[in-house]
Amino acid sequence: MRVGVPTEIKTAERRVGLTPTSVRELVEDGHEVMVQSGAGLGIGATDSVYTGVGATIGDDASQVFDFAEMVVKVKEPQPSETQMLRPDHLLFTYLHLAPDPEQTKALVASGATCIAYETVTDHNGGLPLLAPMSKVAGRMAVQAGAHSLESPQGGSGLLLGGVPGVAPAKVVIIGGGVVGVNAIEMAVGLGADVSVLDRQLDVLDALSARFGPSLKTVFSTRAALEELVLDADLVVGAVLVKGARAPKLVTAEMVKHMRSGSVLVDVAIDQGGCMETSQATTHTDPTYVIDGVVHYCVANMPGGVPKTSTYALNNATLPFTLALANKGAKAALEDDAHLRNGLNVASGHVTEAAVAEALGYDYVSADDVLAHLAD
Repeated sequence: MRVGVPTEIKTAERRVGLTPTSVRELVEDGHEVMVQSGAGLGIGATDSVYTGVGATIGDDASQVFDFAEMVVKVKEPQPSETQMLRPDHLLFTYLHLAPDPEQTKALVASGATCIAYETVTDHNGGLPLLAPMSKVAGRMAVQAGAHSLESPQGGSGLLLGGVPGVAPAKVVIIGGGVVGVNAIEMAVGLGADVSVLDRQLDVLDALSARFGPSLKTVFSTRAALEELVLDADLVVGAVLVKGARAPKLVTAEMVKHMRSGSVLVDVAIDQGGCMETSQATTHTDPTYVIDGVVHYCVANMPGGVPKTSTYALNNATLPFTLALANKGAKAALEDDAHLRNGLNVASGHVTEAAVAEALGYDYVSADDVLAHLAD
């Protein structure tokens, strides 16, 4: 199979779809790989590194898309990229379609087969291709929040962990999943006063057993959420509903009554955000202030640490990438129900139920589409 890796063009995004190590695996399995010139510079991989493992170098994105049967990316395709997609293309990347009607419309119109990392599942019911970036984002959320609490950033001037004789900052984490656990690790490690809200008792039990008295676990009700948010110095939104828009849990009214200089970090922003006042930002302009509260809502947080993120992502995606290349899309999807759960758009149909519901499309099952997909 011919595999193309374009340079990521989302603002300040420096990750790359395939590392040189992954390219070598594909080449040694008999596939051809074209990498756009400069695509790997964000992880320290020059064009010569890629040619050294058997890739060819494309001058621009158009050349890469023209060459490729499968396009492997990190972030959702931007408008200039969706225009280059063809019905015979297989696209493998993060998509986050539920809050993005324009991208969904463009992918449907392209006729391409589009597999989203974030909805691929595993036998435990987890999301193995989302988890690596959730780990990174959870850890970065606390770093970003701690930085945003500094006075020059508009924050209240608190050191997250305090010092002897001065109380630490109060950190509230909404959601005890992968993002939440990693945010808790960072916040507890820095000495903050940390609380987590979740509605699953088994999750709260596991977190209590893991972190002990360093973490306050709270069953999430509207009253509990409001009480903790209004008393927080830093709130991390870490909720996820697979494939769907994030629920709006922190209301604009709550934000109005938070302390001036407190900070909201919305890790769910790539699924529309879990705070009513959230608006997607970029690494070049990451924060804004509403009602005295600093909002950090960067939609590609792991892109700020591209070397760590790219290698972590490829560790998870490589087996699926190889399966798609070795078997072809139809056979790979038919053979693996978990990979099939990643199919979001194919042959002009929306094949992810949560996306169809969010955006008003007729849902067509992956099985039905695969029955008519060319080998």
